[in-house]
Amino acid sequence: MRIFLATTSPDEIRWASDAGLIDGIVATPTVIATEAPQADAREVLGDVGRITRLPICASVPAIHAADIVKGAKDLRKLADRLVIAIPFIDDAIPAIRKLTSDGIPVAATLVYSAAQGILAAHAGAAMVTISVDALDAVGGNGNGVITELRAALDHSSAECDVAAAGPGTAASFAAAAAAGADVAIVTPDVLRSLLQHPLTDRGLDRFLGAISRRAKPKRSR
Repeated sequence: MRIFLATTSPDEIRWASDAGLIDGIVATPTVIATEAPQADAREVLGDVGRITRLPICASVPAIHAADIVKGAKDLRKLADRLVIAIPFIDDAIPAIRKLTSDGIPVAATLVYSAAQGILAAHAGAAMVTISVDALDAVGGNGNGVITELRAALDHSSAECDVAAAGPGTAASFAAAAAAGADVAIVTPDVLRSLLQHPLTDRGLDRFLGAISRRAKPKRSR
């Protein structure tokens, strides 16, 4: 399972990239507004494009197909590795087909059922994003949707990735992977938390204690 980091922070991107922990960046308007509410979104995307060579998932602040296509092609001037996130709604669906035919990869968002995901893949989306945290919050089963969608896409041999957005714990992250998610979208805080486990801390304490108790070798004269 590949990991996309939802951030535009240069420090976080460099840390995760240097550690080899991530395979892409998510820099949608929601992420930018959360981290840098006063910043110009285009400037932020340009900065991210200069920091990393990884794929960057970004979106256009529009919901009509023609506006999305125009805005997406404009954004691609900032970085040629952009994946354009498009909401899976009636007005925006034609943009998925148009951008895909023009060689621009698309990630369909606002998908909450396997049926929606199947249609998004049929329209040409290279990735379908399932917000597992949002589904679970309303009593749904985010990973169940991922399992159904992955099975359906495999059955039809559709070349489309399924992304699990928002797993907030190590358990939900692992469950998304087991459910068949090709990509997990996490925040820097969640990514750091995945590195932690109480037994790891205890093991480290014992390791350091053992090192400190070792007798220092005598130097020969």
